[in-house]
Order: sequence, then structure tokens, then C-alpha cells
Amino acid sequence: MPNKKASTHSFSCPIKKSLKKLWRKHEVPSLQSDVILNLDHLTMRFGGLVAVKDLSFSVKRGEIFGLIGPNGAGKTTVFNCITQFYKPTSGNVYFRGRDEKTYRLNDLKVHNVTMHGIARTFQNVELVWELTVLDNLLVARTRRFKSGLLVQFLRLPMLKKEETKMREKAEYILNYLGLGMYKGLSPYGLPYGILKKIELARTLMNDPELIILDEPAAGLNDTETVELAHTIKRIRDDFHTTVFLVEHDMGLVMSICETVCAISFGKLLGLGTPSEIQHNAQVKEAYLGGD
Repeated sequence: MPNKKASTHSFSCPIKKSLKKLWRKHEVPSLQSDVILNLDHLTMRFGGLVAVKDLSFSVKRGEIFGLIGPNGAGKTTVFNCITQFYKPTSGNVYFRGRDEKTYRLNDLKVHNVTMHGIARTFQNVELVWELTVLDNLLVARTRRFKSGLLVQFLRLPMLKKEETKMREKAEYILNYLGLGMYKGLSPYGLPYGILKKIELARTLMNDPELIILDEPAAGLNDTETVELAHTIKRIRDDFHTTVFLVEHDMGLVMSICETVCAISFGKLLGLGTPSEIQHNAQVKEAYLGGD
């Protein structure tokens, strides 16, 4: 007669091993003290198309980090994997949140990523056109309200105090970016450069640890691009945040970024200072125009 105890033990061991393996796979490692974001062998496939392939790099806290590459290189896909608009096919994205705890972003839903200190802009301006410029900023802060449903339903003084504080913050940010005169207007009809600034202003409403900018200079003229470079540096310094940007304007990238990562067809080509990237033969060939 078979030994029941032995049979059960032999069945449970593979399960335990599998569970331990799964746990180790999703175990969150400790990031180096100066690192805020880490991509670990990130891969993103869409059917048979590999948009990002085995990509690894780290972004240091307080730096301006640039991601470059030719059209179709997978740059925006990388951003979408960080913010969890796309769930990576494999690999991990780790982020040190505002509480100094490291999170595996793969485990978070897209609407919860911002709660840990990440804000982003988009290639195309994404504003709520039916609201005023000021209200566009206030909307970005709604999830940070501390007042509960009962307080909001009864319109208790605590709610009014919190609303006033949020409005003051939004007005401060608009004035900081020279947008105060537009606060009561609809975004409809405003110059494109102003719309891009409004998006940038909105990222500051949640006190971000990391701001992700997707082609912030797209559609801007030379004067506006120079102003943008100055603004990004000011925001990094004054708001004590980290900036991670994708940009095609090499003048902007090389003038403000401390570290530049170049990719092509989703694979890493080079990682280093702007000078190192400018002299990288593979990058010249794929993006900057090699001989």
C-alpha cells in the first residue's frame, strides 16, 4: 500500500519550489542610494514585433537624463512601460518612491503610479479642453485630497481649507512658469508653446520625485526651445526633482542632460555623458549620422 505521507510530500515539494522561485523573481532589490529608477532587462513585444529588447539602465536622483534614438527606436514604449500604460513582456522596472521605499512598478496599476511620485507629459498635448487652465492643474491633484466622502458631502470647513491650499499651490506654479495671466481661460486657442507649458505645470501639482517628459520641445521654435531648456533646469533645482526626457532636438539634449542613453530598435547603443554619446561610433551611425 503506497505511503500517503510520502506521496503528499513528493507532490507538495515541486509546488513549494515553484512558489519560492516566483517569489524570488518578484523580490524587490535594494537600489543604490543615488538611484531613483532602474530598468532591469526590460523587454516589450507586440505580437511578433520587439519594441524594446533586454534594456537595462539606471537614472540617478536629481539628474536630467535623456533617452534618444531614431524614429521607431522604442523610446515612448520605454516611457509607457515605466508608467505602466504597457505591462512589460519581461524584465522589471524599479522606482524609489517619495517614502524612500523601492517599488516594482510592474506590480502597480497605471493610475497608482503617480501616487508614488512619478508624473509625465505626452508627445501630443493632453489637456481637459472644457476646463480652465487653473482647473486643469487642480484636476491633477484630486487623488491627493485627504478629505473623505463625508467631509466632501457635507462641505465641512476641512474641505474648504484643503481646496484653498490646492488653489494657492496651482496659482503659485502658474505664476512660476509665467502662466498666471491664462489661469481663467480655456486652453482652446492658446499658442502651442503655452499649452506645452501648462502640461509641464500640471506635472508639478503632485510634488513629483520623477518627471517624465515625452518630446517636450516638439513643435516649439528656437526661442521657445532655449526657454524650455532653462525652465527644465530651474524646475529640477527649485523643486528638487529628477527629470527623464525623450527628445529629438539634440541641441536641447546635449545642453541640459548629465546622462544620455541611446537606443535603436529597442536595444541599447550607448550610455554616458553627452560628450561620450556624441563620440560613440554606433550612435553616430544609427542616429547622429555617421560617415
